[in-house]
Amino acid sequence: MGIATGVLVAALHQAGLATLTHTPSPMKFLSEILQRPSHERPFLLLVVGYPAETALVPNIQRLPLGDIATFLK
Repeated sequence: MGIATGVLVAALHQAGLATLTHTPSPMKFLSEILQRPSHERPFLLLVVGYPAETALVPNIQRLPLGDIATFLK
C-alpha cells in the first residue's frame, strides 16, 4: 500500500496537483465516521488539489551518499 501511495503522489505531482498526506494515530475515528466494518482499516488521508498561485515549495536537495553512509572494505 505504501509503494502504491508513493507512485500515486508522484503521478499527482507530475500532473501539477499538490498533495498533503496525513497518518493520524489512531485511525479508528475515521472508520467510525465512515461507518466501515471492523475488518477494514484506513491507511492514510490524502488531500489533493491545485496549489495556490502564491504557494512556495522548498528546494530540497539530496545529500551525497558519502555524507550519510560509510562502507567498510
